[in-house]
Amino acid sequence: MADRTPLVIDTDPGIDDALAILLALASPEVDLQLVTTVHGNVELAQVTENALRVLHLAGRSDVPVAAGAAGPLVHPLPERAGHVHGAAGLGGVELPPSPAPVDPRPAVVALAELLMAHEPGTVTVAPIGPLTNVALLLHVFPEAAARIGRVVWMGGSATRGGNVTAAAEFNAWADPEAAAAVLGSDLPVTMVGLDVTLPTVLTEAGIDRFSGAGPVGAAAAGFLRQYLDAARDRYGIDGVSVHDALALTEAIVPGTLGTVRREVVVGTTLGAARGQTLVDRRAAAERGTAVAETVDSDAAVEFLVSRLCSYEAA
Repeated sequence: MADRTPLVIDTDPGIDDALAILLALASPEVDLQLVTTVHGNVELAQVTENALRVLHLAGRSDVPVAAGAAGPLVHPLPERAGHVHGAAGLGGVELPPSPAPVDPRPAVVALAELLMAHEPGTVTVAPIGPLTNVALLLHVFPEAAARIGRVVWMGGSATRGGNVTAAAEFNAWADPEAAAAVLGSDLPVTMVGLDVTLPTVLTEAGIDRFSGAGPVGAAAAGFLRQYLDAARDRYGIDGVSVHDALALTEAIVPGTLGTVRREVVVGTTLGAARGQTLVDRRAAAERGTAVAETVDSDAAVEFLVSRLCSYEAA
């Protein structure tokens, strides 16, 4: 497709991050040109290795992977999410190593160079982890950041509270100062938060549908089995909320989610409200963040499952 949207995924794989990468690679609407990694679910070296291995699994070792920030901008991250994603981040699934090396450029440099090589407004950046790399881009390469067409971030929550504390969603909580910088900037940000991701549940029956789609589908199903156990224990649901894959669906097909432009303030104190995304829902704003508020969850899950099933024919 000549009009494919250039896409960058900024990520901390992570089970749902791996699923999101596979979804992007199976989608002809976008052209995944760069993966940048960031601290988050597990340590930076591990998430970078995971990204390389997921791309290799899908036969796309040609996509460069550049390592980014190893920690938050200001305060150390108190804990990671290995208890959900497994110690190595992929639910105990051991993928074959990639023959591709890590890109020698720092993530922010690689991202800036890619943005400067494209026409302004054409590149979509999908951060599905903490926003540290995007915040650094804003400060170090503002002229490159200004060329981004869309930022589709999986993070935050408008009405559902948090999933790591009572107030905060993990990606916002992992670097609130970075989230505050990005959401307070002029970047065209869409926030895909817990309001739309929690009700978008992939059941075991859905996982079974793509588990036979060759080695890619089998590996994706393997990641998600670990996630299923965590979801049952933590949320009492018989399925997994496809957080990052839903954000990628909006990046791939803009308008998938119903959004309203809102003013969003991020809590950066060290108290109980740290990482909270406080969304002003009294009225739509002329400027601010496009907050995802509505979703056709069944259609979103079907989109994901059908794209993952396509690996069988590849």
